[in-house]
Amino acid sequence: MCVLAALDQQPSHAYELATRLAEAGLGEVSYGTVYPLITRLRRSGLLHEQQQLSPLGPARKVFSLTKAGRAALTDWLALWQRSTSDVEAVLRATGVWAGERR
Repeated sequence: MCVLAALDQQPSHAYELATRLAEAGLGEVSYGTVYPLITRLRRSGLLHEQQQLSPLGPARKVFSLTKAGRAALTDWLALWQRSTSDVEAVLRATGVWAGERR
């Protein structure tokens, strides 16, 4: 979901995406982790790949969301919000949320 959200914000190549995810708060995110994930998302039809000329070397693969990718992001975000809301409700009901451990 984080990769799709970052690419929804701005198309990127894999190294730039890893850097943006790390800067957004995911900690150390390596290119070796991001690239296989991007490949799976592209093969699933969620990402579009386009070659972009680079002034410093070979062309780069720049990734952006497809229509299906945007729909998947919307669905995953709704699921995430429901899940976190449900977990918060349980933590509040048990008093753990407020630090009221028994």
